[in-house]
Amino acid sequence: MRLRRRVVVLRLPGWDSRRGQRRWFQAVVGFCVLALAPSAWLWTGTAGRVGSVESAPAAPVAVVFGAGLFDGEPSPYLAHRLDAALALYEQHKVRAILVTGDNGRNDYDETDAMRGYLIDRGVPGVRVVGDHAGFDTWDSCTRARRIFGVDRAVLVSQGFHVRRALALCEAAGIDAYAVGVTEEQDATWYYGGLREIPGAGKAALDALFRPDPALLGRQEGGIPRALADSTP
Repeated sequence: MRLRRRVVVLRLPGWDSRRGQRRWFQAVVGFCVLALAPSAWLWTGTAGRVGSVESAPAAPVAVVFGAGLFDGEPSPYLAHRLDAALALYEQHKVRAILVTGDNGRNDYDETDAMRGYLIDRGVPGVRVVGDHAGFDTWDSCTRARRIFGVDRAVLVSQGFHVRRALALCEAAGIDAYAVGVTEEQDATWYYGGLREIPGAGKAALDALFRPDPALLGRQEGGIPRALADSTP
């Protein structure tokens, strides 16, 4: 007895007609436009304010965003961010550094690891201020303004992330310039770039609605003390 194979062809509703195909095509195009619109907003809204350590203007504070730890030490991407902030400090372009990261668990402390990295390389401890509740980019930006009193800064992150940080810090009330750290285009780099597509959508909502951060708390005096220490 011969077995007959049945081929099942799945068709989208309305696909059989040209009008239906056209509508599905328009729907796909519309979805792509909506998905990419926030990314376009980031690129157009931050034009001319992203550069290198050499092109960065002087500002009171550098803000460095967390990027993960390996065995309690800054990951390579985070170390590169910290190296760029160190260069800004050594070139007298900033007088204080705010490191903002995740310390949501007792066994995971990005902020102290970032502080230790900079202090070990010669930055006085009073000049490195830690924000332990920078759970995401918006939290880091709005806390920098509302908790630490930062109103002008140079932001430091990888190129795929720094425009989002710049747009959000501007929405939080910080006059900012961004240093985009360059990286080899490896798997981590591509993954970071892909994450920015949904990240841009969240950033647009954060900039529009400006929610309170996950943890607000009271104002901190670390940045004023750091700037006072740097005054001759």
